[in-house]
Amino acid sequence: GETAVPLSRADYVYEADYPVSEAPPPVSGPVSETIARHVAALIRDGDCIQLGIGGIPNAVGALLREKNDLGIHSEMFTNTMMKMVEKGVVTGDRKNINRGEHTFCFGGGSPELFHFLHENKQCHIRPASYVTDPFVIRSNDNMVSINAIMEIDLTGQVNSETIGTRQYSGPGGAFDFAYGAFHAKNGRGIIALQSTAKGGTISRIVPQLTAGSVVSIPRNIVDIVVTEYGVAWLKGRNLRQRAENLIAVAHPDFRAELREQAKKLCLW
Repeated sequence: GETAVPLSRADYVYEADYPVSEAPPPVSGPVSETIARHVAALIRDGDCIQLGIGGIPNAVGALLREKNDLGIHSEMFTNTMMKMVEKGVVTGDRKNINRGEHTFCFGGGSPELFHFLHENKQCHIRPASYVTDPFVIRSNDNMVSINAIMEIDLTGQVNSETIGTRQYSGPGGAFDFAYGAFHAKNGRGIIALQSTAKGGTISRIVPQLTAGSVVSIPRNIVDIVVTEYGVAWLKGRNLRQRAENLIAVAHPDFRAELREQAKKLCLW
């Protein structure tokens, strides 16, 4: 791909005799699989997809193997995507740009994946300045972005990076793909999360983001939110409707408290 570096530009070259580092596939439990079923129902034949990293996106990919003519425009290329290409589910034939190719920034997975990617002319590694450019992303009709997050507040603000003030992950392309999918023709930006954390003791749908948390995706471009309890549609909704829809997919144990907090925040 475009990220190849000509050997003539290297001052020194070191050859390594150890294998490339592997990225074991995330484990998907029953809750992740339930969320994945809700997400997979939102995907249509011919969609161009981006899958984030984690158990939920991995489970989604496993459920898309009955679809047809999907395309890939994604930051990461994974084992799940490889299997979708091998089964003929992903062809890229309906993409508006880079038709017939699988476009991404990097690959991570098993030795089988690296062997699959090696000199595969259908797989194009391009710079992040291109792949995660929201205006490039929106160029594909039916663009669907699927990302897992940390928490979301009742207005739709998304935190996918921090636990309070502690940095847990990086922003990656979460905002870029959410923006691109939101503005693409027939695009869908899907945020997926388990409704609770810490063994069900805390809700990930919160009245307000935890103090010190960053806003990874602003509420005005958050489209669809999915938990194990269903699908919340936020695009085009006012603040009360957003709060109602999010509370409906929160864990039942936390819904009453979320309603009370929504009233205090003048969202109800």
